[in-house]
Amino acid sequence: MKAEEIKQLQEENAFLKKEVERLKDELVRMVSRNLDLTERLEYDVELKRRTEVAREIMEGNLERQRNADLQDDGQLMAIIEMRLEKDRPHLRPDFDATALAEMLGVTQTRLAQLFRHQTIHRTPDAYIDNLRVLAALRLLREQPNYTIAVVAEEAGFSNVRTLQRRIQEAIGMSPVDYRLMLTRDL
Repeated sequence: MKAEEIKQLQEENAFLKKEVERLKDELVRMVSRNLDLTERLEYDVELKRRTEVAREIMEGNLERQRNADLQDDGQLMAIIEMRLEKDRPHLRPDFDATALAEMLGVTQTRLAQLFRHQTIHRTPDAYIDNLRVLAALRLLREQPNYTIAVVAEEAGFSNVRTLQRRIQEAIGMSPVDYRLMLTRDL
């Protein structure tokens, strides 16, 4: 190789090294900027989530306050029925009278008084159990392929034995007998 070509290659090599360093610096700046933007985005997303949670809490507190102020038993029963129909919390085994009172923003005493005066179910828990029994009967009717264990779970019972006992008390037969009766009539 000639000296001129070597010098030209050395100059190109020096230029490329400088270009690599410039690109590295640019990459560091871009990564730093992306990290900053990511942090801002995460902050904005977190702020939005917190705002939504705060809004839900405020709306829930307002609704609970309105419900707590209700003196009219009929109105409060209507709210209970609408909320249970809409949200269907009774299909969770952990939903009980305490959870119902909390959901409505009323005391358990107020809830118990309401049920003593307004329903044939003497307690909120009896009302919730009745809703579960109705859900289980519907499932037994509409889902013949469901096992009794699945029906119990879907209807909000904590176990199969409780489902069997509640259905026996309600209609005088076991869930299996009820299902058999339905299939015989077809």
